[in-house]
Amino acid sequence: MRAGLPRDPAQWIALALAVAAVLAGAWLLRRSPAAARAGPAPPRPGAARSGRAPAPRSGAALGAAIAAALSVVAALLSAAYVAVYLRGGPRIIDATSYWLEARAMAAGYLAWPLDEPAASVLGRFLVRSDAAGDTMAGPSGANRAAEVAVLFPPGYPALLALGFLAGAPLAVGPALAAALAIATYDLAARFAPEGPAPSGSAAPIRFVPLVAALFSALCAALRYHTADTMSHGLAALCFTVALASARRALDEARAAASTGAATGPLGPAVRAAALAGLAAGWLAATRPPSALALAATLPFVILPAIAPGSAAAGPREGDPPPRPSPRLARLAAAMAIGALPGLALLAAHQRAATGAFASSQAAYYAVSDGPPGCFRYGFGAGVGCLGEHGDFVRHNLAEGYGFLAAAGTTLRRLKLHLVDALNAEPLALLVLAGAVIAWRRPRSRALAIAPLLQIAAYAPFYFDGNYPGGGARFFADVLPVEHVLAAMAALALAERAATAARAEHGPARRRGALLPTALLPTALLAAALLAAALPLAGFAFRAGFEHAALRDREGGLPMFDPAAVARAGVSRGLVFVDTDHGFNLGFDPAPEDVAVLRYRGDAIDRMAWEARGRPPAYRYRFAIPDGGGLASVSITPLVFDAEPPGEARIEGESLWPPRDQRGAFALPEHAGGTCASGGRVLAVHAAGRGEAVVRVGLPAPWLRGARISPRVALSGDGAGEVRLLVDGVQRHVWRVGPAAPSPPGAPLACAELPPHPIPEDAVGIELALAREDAAATGEAVQGEALFALDALSVVGGNSVDR
Repeated sequence: MRAGLPRDPAQWIALALAVAAVLAGAWLLRRSPAAARAGPAPPRPGAARSGRAPAPRSGAALGAAIAAALSVVAALLSAAYVAVYLRGGPRIIDATSYWLEARAMAAGYLAWPLDEPAASVLGRFLVRSDAAGDTMAGPSGANRAAEVAVLFPPGYPALLALGFLAGAPLAVGPALAAALAIATYDLAARFAPEGPAPSGSAAPIRFVPLVAALFSALCAALRYHTADTMSHGLAALCFTVALASARRALDEARAAASTGAATGPLGPAVRAAALAGLAAGWLAATRPPSALALAATLPFVILPAIAPGSAAAGPREGDPPPRPSPRLARLAAAMAIGALPGLALLAAHQRAATGAFASSQAAYYAVSDGPPGCFRYGFGAGVGCLGEHGDFVRHNLAEGYGFLAAAGTTLRRLKLHLVDALNAEPLALLVLAGAVIAWRRPRSRALAIAPLLQIAAYAPFYFDGNYPGGGARFFADVLPVEHVLAAMAALALAERAATAARAEHGPARRRGALLPTALLPTALLAAALLAAALPLAGFAFRAGFEHAALRDREGGLPMFDPAAVARAGVSRGLVFVDTDHGFNLGFDPAPEDVAVLRYRGDAIDRMAWEARGRPPAYRYRFAIPDGGGLASVSITPLVFDAEPPGEARIEGESLWPPRDQRGAFALPEHAGGTCASGGRVLAVHAAGRGEAVVRVGLPAPWLRGARISPRVALSGDGAGEVRLLVDGVQRHVWRVGPAAPSPPGAPLACAELPPHPIPEDAVGIELALAREDAAATGEAVQGEALFALDALSVVGGNSVDR
C-alpha cells in the first residue's frame, strides 16, 4: 500500500485545495449562526402584496446549476488526467484493445478481413471468425474468408467509435465524466429525496444529490475510467441511468394512477422505462456480469413501489396519503423494447467475431490459452488461464477455483476498492454508513443492495483484475451508487451537527432544514467545501500514489504515437511495431498512406511487405530502460532485398495464436541461452488424457512449391510428431522421439527435421503439433518435459509476383 506525504504536483495541488476548502467551509459555518440569530432576510418587494410564497424554483434551479458546474469540473479533470497521467493516450492492454475495436467500428467493421500473412495482424485479444468452426478432420479454415475481431463486448467501442468519427476519440471519456456527475445527481434525487419544503419558503436545495455529484467529480478512480479508453465509465453510467430511470418510471406511473390521469403509450412513465431498458441493454453489451447485478437490483426498486399503500420513502409529516400501486405491464414492455438495441449489438458482434452466436472471449481463449476451458464464468478445477494470467493462477489457484479461492479473489478486490470511492480507505466508512441508512428506508434500499450484488456478480470470475489507478475495476461500475451512499452518510452527520448548533443558537427548527431559508446558499457552499476536502485529502495522501504508479508503468508513455511517426518524416509505407499495445494503437483496418503491422523479426515481415506492394518500411522501437523510467522511441528504415532469399525462416512463436487446440495448448515461451532460434519457442503443453494436438496456420501464398523443414525443441521426455496438413488432408508426418540427455547449461535439444515439398496448388497449409507421449499413454506430461516448435525453414517458394 502506497501512502504518505504528497510527492508530485497533482497531489500537492489536491492538498492545497483540501486545506482551502476546510478553512473556507469553517469560516462560512462560523458566520451562519450569527446570521441565523439576526433573523430571516426581508421579503422581496412585492412578495407581501401578492400574498404568494417565494417561487419554489429557486432552490431546485440553483441545485441544477451547481450540478452542471460539477459536471464541467469532472470533464476538465478527466481531460487533465489524459495529459498528466496517461501522457496522451491509452496505456493498458485492455484500453488499447478497445481503441482498436472502436477504430474498426468507425470504419464499419465488427470484424474485418484477415489478409495473409495473418501473423502480421493476429495477436493478443484478437480472435479469428473461423476459429470456432474449424475441426481437425474437416476442410481447412483457409478455404473460408477469415475475419478478425477484438474479443471485448461492443457496447463501449460503439460509443468510442463516435469519437473516432468526430476526430476526437479521447474526448469521449471527459464527456462520460460530465454525464456521470449529472447521472449521480439524478440517482440521489430519485432515491434520497429531501423532505417537503416548510410552508411559505422556497423548495429546499437538494444537499444529498449535490454532495454525491461532488464526490463523483473528485473521485480519482472515475477520473481514470473516464480518461483511459476502458469500458467501466460507460458501464457506471448505464448502471446509474437504468436505476434512476426505473425509479422515475415508477414514480410517474404511480402519480398518474393516484390522480386517475390517462397515460398514453409515450407518456413520461413509458419514456422513463424505455430509457431504463436502453441503459440496461447497453450495459449488457458493455459488461454482461454488471448487467446481471443490475437485473438483480431492479426488483428491490420495484417491490417497494408496487406494495399497496406503501410509502416508499417512509412515513413523514406532510407526506401525501398512500397512493395506489402502478401497473407494470406497460413499463415492463417499454423496458424490454428499450433493451433491444444493446442486445442486438452484442449478438451481432458475437456473430461477427466467432461465426456463431457464441462468446467471443471463450472463442479466443479456446485457441490462445490453456488449459482447455480455463476461461469461464464459474468454479471448479482447470479454471485460470496460464498464458494470460499464469503467475496469478499458479500463486492463487493451485487447487482450482473453489470457495476459498473465490473468497481470496473477492477480498483482494475489496481491499483495493476501499480506495476507489473517496480516494482513501478510511473514507470508505462513509459508504458503509450510508448503506446502513439506505437499508432502513424502503425507497433507498436498492442502493444498499446494488454494491453487494455487483460483488456477487464477479465472484465467479477467477482473475481479480486489479491494477494501480484502475483500482478494483470490476466494482467501478457501482461507484456512482457508492457516492450517493457516502453523501447520505455525510449529510446525516452534518444534520446532527446542525441540530446541535440550532439547539445552541436558537429555537429548534423543523427536521430537514439545516438553516433558515435565507442562509441555504451559504450552508450549501459550506457543506460542499467540507465534503470536497475529504476526497481531495484522500488523493493527496493515498490515491495519488496509485495513479502515479500507473503513469510511470511500462515506459510511462503510450506505446505508439502517430505524432512520432510524422516527426520522423514517414508519410507513406509500413510501420512495424514491437508490442501488442503499439499494434492496437496504430493498426487501422482501413489504412490510407501509413499502415501499422506487427514486427516478427523473421520472414513474416518480408511477406507482409510484399503483400502490400513493397512500399517504404520502418521499424518503430519502444525501448523501456532496464531499470525502469521513461521509454525512448526510435523510428528507423527497415530494408528488404528486392529478390526473395533462397532460404527463409519463420519463428514458431510467430504462428501464435493457433488455429485449433485439442487436449493441449500452445504458448510462446522464452528460451534464452539455448539452441532455440531467437531465444523463444512455441511450446505445446498436454492438458489431460487422450489426444493432445495444436494446429497452427502457415502463410500459404508464399509456401506453394517450397520445401519446408520444421525445427523442434525438446527436453526431458518431451516427444511427439509434426503433421503437415494441406487443404485439410494430412500429407506428411515427422515423428520426434524423446530428447537425448542434454549437456549442462543446455536444457533444450533442437532438431531440424527433413524437408518436405508443398504442392503448387495448395490453398490452406497447416502444421499439427501432437504430444505423442500424452496421446499414447493417456496421461498428461509431467515434470520438465518440453515439446515445442522452434522455427520453420522455407527453401524456394513464391514471391508476391508469382
